[in-house]
Amino acid sequence: MTEKLVVTFNAGSSSLRSAVYRLGAGGPVRLRSYSLRGLPNRMILSTRDPVEGTGEETDFGVPSSTERAHPEALAHMFGALDGLGALGTICAFSHRVVHGGTEFIAPVRVTEEVLARLTGLETLAPAHQPHNLRPIRQLQEHYLGIPHFACFDTAFHRTQRREAQIFGLPRALTEDGVIRYGFHGLSYDYIAHKLQRSFPDLAAKRVIVAHLGHGVSMCALDRGRSVATTMGMTALDGLPMGHRSGAVDPGILLHLMLDRGYSPEDVRELLYTRSGLLGVSGISDEMNDLLASDRVEAAEAVDYFVFRCRWYFGALAATLGGVDAVVLTGGMGKYIPQLRARLVAELEWLGAELDPAANAADGPFITTQESRLPVLMLPTDEERVLARCAYTLLGEGGG
Repeated sequence: MTEKLVVTFNAGSSSLRSAVYRLGAGGPVRLRSYSLRGLPNRMILSTRDPVEGTGEETDFGVPSSTERAHPEALAHMFGALDGLGALGTICAFSHRVVHGGTEFIAPVRVTEEVLARLTGLETLAPAHQPHNLRPIRQLQEHYLGIPHFACFDTAFHRTQRREAQIFGLPRALTEDGVIRYGFHGLSYDYIAHKLQRSFPDLAAKRVIVAHLGHGVSMCALDRGRSVATTMGMTALDGLPMGHRSGAVDPGILLHLMLDRGYSPEDVRELLYTRSGLLGVSGISDEMNDLLASDRVEAAEAVDYFVFRCRWYFGALAATLGGVDAVVLTGGMGKYIPQLRARLVAELEWLGAELDPAANAADGPFITTQESRLPVLMLPTDEERVLARCAYTLLGEGGG
C-alpha cells in the first residue's frame, strides 16, 4: 500500500522551510526536512533525513533578481519534492499563514474564496502574508488536485479575554477588526503541547513563553491557553526584532509624517526593515553578530533588547497573577546560550537562578534545582503543528 504523505510549508521573507510527513494511525511521522535560507540574496538548500540521520546542502547561488528570489527558491524546493515518489504519494499540503483576521480562528481547507480573503489581509502582515500565500498559488499549478490547508498564527490567541484583545480606540474600529491578534501561534501551540506531554505539572500552571527568532514575541499561558501576548494587530508591536521596531509611541509616527515629511510608505519601510536590532546598532539584525562585536552600538542594541524583555516578562507575570515557569524558544532561544544567560539574569527578581552547565548543554532546564522559577529551553517545531492540523482535517489515518 502506498504511503500517504503531507508536505508542510513555512515561508518567510528570508527563508523557506518544508517537511514531509507520513500519515498513519499513530499520527504524522517526519521523513524529510528542507530548509532554504539566504533569501533574497542567495539560495542555499539544506536537506535532512531524520530517520537515517543524514543530510546534505546545495548552494543554488544568487537569484536572477531580488524580485525573482522567492519564486526561484520555490522552484528549487519543488524539484526536491518531485523526488518523493519512493516515499509515497502526497495527499495534502499544509501551510503556515501568519494572519487569519477575525474570520479564520481554526485551520481551514484553502479554496479560491479563502485565498482571496487571505490576500486581503496582506496589508496587516506585509512582511509575511505574501510569502505565506505564494507557495499555495504555485503549488496549485504544479500539483493539480491536491488539497491545501492553511493554519494561522493568529488563531491560538483567540482564547484571550476581550479586554486583552482590544485597543483604546472607538468601538466602531474594534468591531471592524482593529484588535490585537497576536502571532507566532503555531510555535506557542507546539510548546503548549510539548509541556503537556513532557512536563505536565508545568503545563497545568502559569507559563511565559518567549519566541526569540528574527521575529520576537512573548505569550502568557494559563493551563496551555493564551491569556496575553506582546504582538498586536500586526507583527510590529511588542519586543524589538531583527529589523522590526517593536512597540513605539504612535505620536512618533504622526511627528514623522506631519512634521518631517515622511510618507506612509517611508514609515512602513522604517518600521519593518530599518529598525529593531539593525536600527539601534547600525551594524546587524543578527544577535550573534552583535554579541561578537566590540562596538558600543552593538552592546547598546543588546542591552535594549534585554531591557525590553525584562519589561514584558514583568507585564505578563502581572497579567497571569504570578508565573510558575518560563520557556525560551525560537532560533535565538535555541542557539545563543549567552543571550539565555542574560535573560535568566533579568528574571532573578522572580526567583530564577542560572545553571551555567545546564545552559551550556542546552537544557531543557537551564536553571538550578533550587531555583524558585524554572526556566527551560525548548526548541519549537511549527512544521509538526502544520502536519498535525492536516492529519486532523484529513481524518484519522490520513484518509
